[in-house]
Amino acid sequence: MSDPTALMLADPLFITLVAAIFGLVMGSFLNVVIYRLPIIMERNWRRDCAELAGEAPAPQERFDLVMPRSRCPHCGQMVTARDNIPVLSYLLLRGRCRACGARLSLRYPLVELLTAALTVVTALHFGLNMQGLFAVLLTWSLIALGFIDFDKQLLPDSITLPMLWLGLLLSLFGIYTDSQASIIGAAAGYLSLWSIYHLFRLLTGKEGMGYGDFKLFALFGAWLGWQSLPLIILLSSAVGAVLGLTLIVFRGRNRHIPLPFGPFLAIAGWIALLWGEQLNAWYLKTALPA
Repeated sequence: MSDPTALMLADPLFITLVAAIFGLVMGSFLNVVIYRLPIIMERNWRRDCAELAGEAPAPQERFDLVMPRSRCPHCGQMVTARDNIPVLSYLLLRGRCRACGARLSLRYPLVELLTAALTVVTALHFGLNMQGLFAVLLTWSLIALGFIDFDKQLLPDSITLPMLWLGLLLSLFGIYTDSQASIIGAAAGYLSLWSIYHLFRLLTGKEGMGYGDFKLFALFGAWLGWQSLPLIILLSSAVGAVLGLTLIVFRGRNRHIPLPFGPFLAIAGWIALLWGEQLNAWYLKTALPA
């Protein structure tokens, strides 16, 4: 007799429903992370600079990922629970603050919908198991990193480093790759971009990327093994070219303003997480003679 629980956990409709709900809720939280984490980091830097200078840090109200409660950016009115339901509240309010009527950013529901969609795709790909659980966690981290880097040209260590170490630990159990490939991948990921960065700076006197990019690439090496790194670089270059041209053509972005590399790496790494083996196999089959 079949186990009803096992059948339910394998049902695509059930997986989609659970993943979508968790994705929407997490997308709402990621909006908070994307906005607040850079501010928290800046406040910590200012406090550290004041302490190094022997000055007393200026008193500030508590500001973290929990407090204060979300407010309207225009009038400062607190957002109530009924106005904080992912996507639904935005639609019911027609994208405006209940108190002042000011228009709210469309990014909030878009991030929630994107998080839900990628969570569903990831969960359906891996299933409701350990692979799926950690893949969803990585997906959420990449969404936060991609948006923060796009906004602030910053990839916070508080996200990249724990996820890098988690990838190394997961390799002990062979969840995505073995320990040897993971350790070599983490080292090769970091050192490859580090070498390109210093060579580029030596030749041009300019900085082409930041140290956060090295750590993000090392993160993918730790999770997926060194074999995934060439594919991720190729994909990130392709994604960067497409998105860069799109921003220039449709949003009038100045082509002389550099784009952060982190979002392209994040997109490429997520693709490699789900379909890296198939893409590598396809490439070897078509590029190499029989």
